[in-house]
Amino acid sequence: IVTREAVRADGIPGGFAAVYPVFRALEEAGRIRRGYFVSGLGAAQFARPGVVDALRAQRAECSVAVVLSASDPAQPYGAALAWPDTNAGAPRPTRAAGAFVVLVDGRPVAFLDRAGHGVSTFGDGDGEGWIGPLMTLVTSERIAQLDLHTIDAVAVRTSPAATALHAAGFRDAYRGLVLRGEGGMPRQ
Repeated sequence: IVTREAVRADGIPGGFAAVYPVFRALEEAGRIRRGYFVSGLGAAQFARPGVVDALRAQRAECSVAVVLSASDPAQPYGAALAWPDTNAGAPRPTRAAGAFVVLVDGRPVAFLDRAGHGVSTFGDGDGEGWIGPLMTLVTSERIAQLDLHTIDAVAVRTSPAATALHAAGFRDAYRGLVLRGEGGMPRQ
């Protein structure tokens, strides 16, 4: 989906005005659709027909959790959308390389900082529902380990999520709790 905000975030020369005639021509040719697909963003939004169908199908499904790089263009927070407020004391997220965001139904619930040591949650943080999706970073071998030191600026061992992290397979480590993948090599 292309929106005015996404074009602005990508720094395209000439901005949305430069690409709008191209999108209008593609729409007239039936190659893309114009619509209001993402609430809260500008009214001029364009997407390929397959994307529109996929959005409609996801709307009917149960909760969908994904983990994206914080700097991924598909992750709109910090670029097209403002980050929601983090829980008290938690550091503000950034679109930094090496950082990750857990999105549930398109809303951020947790942010892993670029060092991989601190998690910030948003609102109720989906309870502890962010733990499983965050663990997929290790189980899918995107990173070798999660070595958590803090959650919402509280030492991980004393955080409310500590019991759930232990139950999920995290083990005590020198500075916090760690989940290692098959190789067990630390994150660079």
